[in-house]
Amino acid sequence: MNRPQTAARAGFWLCHGCHQLNRVGIHAHESERVRCARCGATLHRRKPNSIVRTWALVMAAFILYIPANALPIMTIVSLGAGEPDTILSGVITLIAAGMWPLALLVFFASIVVPMLKLFVLIYLLLSVQFKSRWRPRDRTALYRLTEAVGRWSMLDIFVIAILVALVKFGSIATIETGAGASAFASVVVITMFAAMSFDPRLIWDVIESDHERERSTRNPS
Repeated sequence: MNRPQTAARAGFWLCHGCHQLNRVGIHAHESERVRCARCGATLHRRKPNSIVRTWALVMAAFILYIPANALPIMTIVSLGAGEPDTILSGVITLIAAGMWPLALLVFFASIVVPMLKLFVLIYLLLSVQFKSRWRPRDRTALYRLTEAVGRWSMLDIFVIAILVALVKFGSIATIETGAGASAFASVVVITMFAAMSFDPRLIWDVIESDHERERSTRNPS
């Protein structure tokens, strides 16, 4: 069976800076320091140290996920008195107030999505490291979905920003952001960088290696 043509096999490398497809030749090597014709960035066949960098960012996000949910994300001060709220206590307050749709939206966007994204990235990392051949197309689609939905994890931070603008009435009521908001924003940003650091083409490298091995077996030199 003929192998599908790939850009790298045809002598093209993608610039990770401006996404220009550059023709470098089929014998090009990364040690030659080939540069992008458009922006001048150094070209790489695969993202450098993709696995190590993604693991480091995922672990950092997991560490920050604990204070992001344990520390207060905001404090509403009314007439000199206020009580800090974490993400979960805020969801409970919304449920008690009968705001089920908003409570579910905040819970999903602030708790479920970041955790699912971290677990998906861990799964993809392990599948690459263990050279899994299971459904590479579906794993690539899963990565694309994870990368696309990550930005919506900032929903409750946007809600806080809107509340600060709407509810701040001087001495009557003010909203103060807590350390949990900073930790949560860090989790979202770090997971976004982790998704960007992961190179989904690594999923297909093991398939490519199998094709090369099969070709060598059929046509020994």
